[in-house]
Amino acid sequence: MLKNCIYLDNNATTKVDPQVLEAMLPYLTDYYANPSSMHSFGGQLAKNVKIARENVAALLGSQESEIIFTSCGTEGDNAAIKAALLSQPDKRHIITSQVEHPAVLNVCKQLETQGYEVTYLSVNSQGQIDLNELEASLTGNTALVTIMYANNETGTIFPIEEIGARVKEYGAIFHVDAVQAVGKLPLNMKTSTIDMLTMSGHKIHAPKGIGALYVKRGVRFRPFLIGGHQERGRRAGTENVPGIIGLGKAAQLELLHLEEVTKRERKLRDNLEQSLLTKIPDCAVNGDINHRLPNTSNIGFKYIEGEAILLLLNKHGICASSGSACTSGSLEPSHVLRAMGLPYTTLHGSIRFSLSRYTTQEEIDQVVAVMPEIVEKLRSLSPFKNDEAQWLQQQSLVSSK
Repeated sequence: MLKNCIYLDNNATTKVDPQVLEAMLPYLTDYYANPSSMHSFGGQLAKNVKIARENVAALLGSQESEIIFTSCGTEGDNAAIKAALLSQPDKRHIITSQVEHPAVLNVCKQLETQGYEVTYLSVNSQGQIDLNELEASLTGNTALVTIMYANNETGTIFPIEEIGARVKEYGAIFHVDAVQAVGKLPLNMKTSTIDMLTMSGHKIHAPKGIGALYVKRGVRFRPFLIGGHQERGRRAGTENVPGIIGLGKAAQLELLHLEEVTKRERKLRDNLEQSLLTKIPDCAVNGDINHRLPNTSNIGFKYIEGEAILLLLNKHGICASSGSACTSGSLEPSHVLRAMGLPYTTLHGSIRFSLSRYTTQEEIDQVVAVMPEIVEKLRSLSPFKNDEAQWLQQQSLVSSK
């Protein structure tokens, strides 16, 4: 089943590209020296690490010297946020949004316990922030504005350059979590207002355990990890050479095929949505349909639970994810969809389908073939299908506990 599954959960992680794996393998066996060593063996690996760094820089439209290799997106977010604050110790205000990834939100919550003031920008029903609210929140005490490029659940793309222009007026540092955007949108850091940008390898068909942080030349950066002199003294720890080589190759492939792949993914995604919305009543796309990632579809199916949909999809060998992000013993739905103010009848039954370069039309057709039956079956079991008022009352009681 695992080998033949229909995998539509690519915003969670992606399959390693065979060319990426092939590029990495020699560095797991024959080329094992430490790239920081003085001997020629280590020196050769250092040269190959530099080539990988250049490939990542090319994907981001940046200079090679502006790329710091990390272990993952979470480390990159932590490093960027902490570095921004360490470089401006007299400023104690941070601005972020209510729909960020936990790698940003939970850091901000921790910083509040240390005396920092954090403003969490609200979003509208499409998941977009209000630029007027941002501008009203900026002050001379604002050290950092950290906003994601595109939302991992809905795919909504934020107006990053418009945000950055306002941030620059107040002299704050602008960090962007672009984990979902890299490889799906064309980027050019040379002309961007972004000061720091986070990316993760396993979202672009590289392995898990490798990522990168872009730091614009001239932006003061205090390292998050202290120790050796690796990464020009900006990130201590022996380099993960196989991972770096894999990330470099993945970046090269993403840049080479970006336009072709995104066009194809968008067509498949649109086919999926049009078919499901035609065949299934009482469902709608969540997010900003005019400004979103080409591979992402978040659909709310009224009166049923997303987890139940996932379980039945799984029986058909289809992997997707729920917009409900529920924990054991709780029916509290996704913080992103809640922030958007979606009705309980929709957000509890929201499913995210996220495509990749490996997704086929045949797979989309299979999802379309089974989804109407799944939804109809679950609604037939739902005591709330014909009593929306009762559903809303029950969900309100659950959320108030």
